[in-house]
Amino acid sequence: MLQYVIKRLLLLPLLLFIFSVFAFLIIQAPPGDFVTSYVAELAASGSSMDQIQIDALRELYGLDQPIHVQYLKWMGQILRGDLGVSLDWQKPISELIGERLLLTVLLGLFTFLFTWMLAIPIGIISATRQYSVYDYVFTIFNYIGVATPTFMTALILMWLAFSRLGITVTGLFSPEYVDAPWSVARLVDLLKHIWLPMIILGLDGTARLARIMRANLLDELKKPYVEMARAKGMSEWRLVLKYPVRLAVNPLVSTIGWYLPLLFSGSLIVATVMNLPTIGPMLLRSLSSQDMFLAGSIVLIYCLLAIIGTLVSDILLAWLDPRIRMEES
Repeated sequence: MLQYVIKRLLLLPLLLFIFSVFAFLIIQAPPGDFVTSYVAELAASGSSMDQIQIDALRELYGLDQPIHVQYLKWMGQILRGDLGVSLDWQKPISELIGERLLLTVLLGLFTFLFTWMLAIPIGIISATRQYSVYDYVFTIFNYIGVATPTFMTALILMWLAFSRLGITVTGLFSPEYVDAPWSVARLVDLLKHIWLPMIILGLDGTARLARIMRANLLDELKKPYVEMARAKGMSEWRLVLKYPVRLAVNPLVSTIGWYLPLLFSGSLIVATVMNLPTIGPMLLRSLSSQDMFLAGSIVLIYCLLAIIGTLVSDILLAWLDPRIRMEES
């Protein structure tokens, strides 16, 4: 196992290099650049720039250089521990991401715990009580959760919170705490606001994971080893939790690789609808304005999270399922 983890960690720089190349090429694919978008915004507001100013601005940002030169410049900054400066925000990228990273991590962690604490028990109850009232209720819940777009769920719950409870739940803070330093009062205010986006982001994942858990557990319950354990007199719940659940949860664990960056993005559409100060809306703005350095840095962070999530999934699968063995050679 240790050798396997070391090998994967040694591959990390190569994978990040490959991902960085593809990310930079994809971001550069649309016609134009940041200066083109900036000039279009000025024109929409009634202002304009002459060609000499445009050329000077493009030279200032290094956008007049070939794409491979721009990539090497960007990677050179990253290797020195500097993500560069955002062309749109005119601030260091590390500072921009750092401002939103803590809130993104907290929201992602809350959503992850909410999803798993609901999905696994729902899947177990549905499988062990197949075709019961509980199973039908949870099945309807799963269908609704999968079929309903998250932004629609956000709009409905926001309306209910405002009309029934009289509270506005957009954002993660009340206006007086948005720019305030961290304190106990600010943390309490965060907890008052974070529950709704947590539920909205978690409902879709809960419905999907619960269906996977139910299907896999039903398959495990029909296998011969379960019948043999029953014949030996093992109690039903002890049998279910000790063997079938441990194997049925494997597909859920394998989803951590793609679920981790998805959570950290804060679901871009939901974050935009609810005005959440997470990294997702920042990525959308950087792509719209063609701020390639900021967009590339965020995409590279998501790729890193996907690699780490996949490694964590593999380690957890090997720990949960003794049938899985990692290569030691």
